[in-house]
Amino acid sequence: MKLFHHANRERNADTRRVYALFEIVYTAVDFAAALCFTVGSVLFFFPVYEIPAVWLFTAGSVFFMAKPTIRLIREIKLYRMGKLDRLVHRAEGE
Repeated sequence: MKLFHHANRERNADTRRVYALFEIVYTAVDFAAALCFTVGSVLFFFPVYEIPAVWLFTAGSVFFMAKPTIRLIREIKLYRMGKLDRLVHRAEGE
């Protein structure tokens, strides 16, 4: 059982559900980052909106930084679910 191994997400219905939920969160964060950078870029055309543009770029950067964190948390959760499955099988004598 390794981190970032494709079989971790396909182990059972629970792992598929966890993987799907994390993918939704990951996509939402990705979209939020892109939106912040796009709106911030447009605002830079107007000097009066320079401060909000900088804040949007900062928020976009935080969203982009959150993406690998979300993936790592997902993989750790899936890994732990696999360890739990193995303990259950051992306890049941399989």
